[in-house]
Amino acid sequence: MPDLPQLDTALLAPIDPALYAAPGDPGHAPRILILYGSLRERSFSRFVAEEAARLLEHLGAEVRIFDPAGLPLPDGAPADHPKVAELRGLAEWSEGMVWSSPERHGAMTGILKAQIDWIPLSVGSVRPTQGKTLALCQVCGGSQSFNALNQMRVLGRWMRMVTIPNQSSVAKAWDEFDEAGRMKPSPYYNRIVDVMEELVKFTLMTRGRPTLTDRYSERLESPEALSKRVNTAKI
Repeated sequence: MPDLPQLDTALLAPIDPALYAAPGDPGHAPRILILYGSLRERSFSRFVAEEAARLLEHLGAEVRIFDPAGLPLPDGAPADHPKVAELRGLAEWSEGMVWSSPERHGAMTGILKAQIDWIPLSVGSVRPTQGKTLALCQVCGGSQSFNALNQMRVLGRWMRMVTIPNQSSVAKAWDEFDEAGRMKPSPYYNRIVDVMEELVKFTLMTRGRPTLTDRYSERLESPEALSKRVNTAKI
């Protein structure tokens, strides 16, 4: 059972899949991959990722957190590099994702962007992220901002993901976590609870429904055929 001292568990029960799942639902716990955008020892984006993971597990999801340490820059290593292969395998395994980034110089960090850039839009006839759900979180060193969230929302659309409406931005993150890295009770924490609850519900509603992202253009020309025609290796 996740350790959730900030949460009134009487008001947040595990989600009943029967209320949201499609007739063709696979039946297993929703599979959620979490990416975060900082390598600092005291990383607030990682702390948010860990709080999100605890909440998602309480809600009934299976969660994996990817550690970006050691991931090479995009195009700086072959695709069979162990960290790249790990990330791509987790992206394929997942049915939804959480992206958690600090805002640095008014933008998401290069650490998070590098992870997303290593996830291909297509692998042969498979699109690894198309139709999967996405939740977004941002931590701020000062006043509340939404720059990183706005950028990540654009990226989510580019990756053909179903980005949920709710999102989290934690202002003055250095004051919102205790020495152990646990988030203090606050409206910021409550918003993260809201976001994770919504993510699980959207994931249950959208998985098992492949027709939601069945596109006319892709019925005309498969991703594999498009790749061969465009010959992206020469770009």
